[in-house]
Amino acid sequence: MIFGRSERGKPPVEPVTLKILVAGGFGVGKTTLVGAVSEIKPLRTEELLTEAGRPVDDTSGVEGKHTTTVAMDFGRITLREDLVLYLFGTPGQDRFWFLWDELATGALGAVVLADTRRLEDCFAAVDYFERRSIPFVVGVNCFDAAARYPTDDVRQALDLDPGVPVVLCDARDRESVKEVLISVVQHAMAYAADRRETVTT
Repeated sequence: MIFGRSERGKPPVEPVTLKILVAGGFGVGKTTLVGAVSEIKPLRTEELLTEAGRPVDDTSGVEGKHTTTVAMDFGRITLREDLVLYLFGTPGQDRFWFLWDELATGALGAVVLADTRRLEDCFAAVDYFERRSIPFVVGVNCFDAAARYPTDDVRQALDLDPGVPVVLCDARDRESVKEVLISVVQHAMAYAADRRETVTT
């Protein structure tokens, strides 16, 4: 950069920054997803699970999990020179849901991460975004031990509107996560365009 201009003589690009939420049930892979794709060291607010929390922390199906997010995960990814996403992973347990409203403020859209072994765990997140008219994509995290189902079967099981995208992903894989995030941005833009058209007609 020379005097605020690039070496090729082009003015520097001021990127558009967008806020994306990553939500879903306890142990579904939200922290993993943010960490897999973030270009900065992700901020994590994880604490060890304790005996005191055993009565309220349902670890069935995720018995190997020893930590939990108590506030949020935060990461950043540059999709293009002019487009940067800020990722906010929400806590998955019921007792931390009071934080969701704060995290959702100003969000363009969301990823609802789902585990087919415990699909019911993402109902609350789906309901949350539907009630607040926040566009979202369901990302089915394909765990190694989980059965694979067609996306239409997942859509039917979650009773999703036809316009809600359902995509298969691996929360550990950067390229897979990037595709999910691109789907969120595209869906949110189409959702906003549809709402504008509805208002003007």
